[in-house]
Amino acid sequence: MRYELAYTMILFFIFSVIGYILEIISVFTKEKRIVLSRGYLIGPYIPVFGFGGLIITFFLSNYQDNIITLFVLGVVYCCSLEYFTSYLMEKIFHLRWWDYSYRKYNLNGRICLETGFMFGFGSLFVVKLCNPFVFSILDKLSRSTICTIGLILFIIMFSDFVLSTFTIVRLKIDTSKYVNTDATLVIKKEVKESIRKYSFFYKRLFEAFPTLSRDNIYFVKIKQIIDKIVKHKKK
Repeated sequence: MRYELAYTMILFFIFSVIGYILEIISVFTKEKRIVLSRGYLIGPYIPVFGFGGLIITFFLSNYQDNIITLFVLGVVYCCSLEYFTSYLMEKIFHLRWWDYSYRKYNLNGRICLETGFMFGFGSLFVVKLCNPFVFSILDKLSRSTICTIGLILFIIMFSDFVLSTFTIVRLKIDTSKYVNTDATLVIKKEVKESIRKYSFFYKRLFEAFPTLSRDNIYFVKIKQIIDKIVKHKKK
């Protein structure tokens, strides 16, 4: 792997892990419990934070001496990334992976002012504190070491992406005809039990995205899919 790509891959991984940790902290402050299953992938990293960190690093580092500009651009860039990611994933999987509709000043439930401010402060953290520290460590490593680490991290995350995507694609559904129904309380327990019996990956998916367990739109069809699989396995 080329040195520049490997270096970028390491940064991407670091930002993804930091984002994963921040997600855990965020859930803990709101729900007073530790939830380790966060994000789209199985591992302890969230790629959207990795891309956000790279965007900040590559496009906003020149504004490190202008805190206001850095903050504002961080909000704009990262909110744009979050909105696009939400839209793209919903189009691909027919599932809403996060929803800010219950928060004030949101745009189509995909982004909101609260998280926008967090992105702004995150940009300050990345440029002013995180990057100088990380660069000081990575720059001490040899080019071959950087390339090796970068390649290993790429293989790990790519394999995780393929496996996670395969798992979720099997749950791809058309939810349009379930918009105005509400059977959540009736089937919630049964669906979780089916998921637990069938596969670790489905259980992991529902732990990572608890909104799926609160929305009957997804439960009805997912229950049908899993029941068919469970019955097939018993034959």
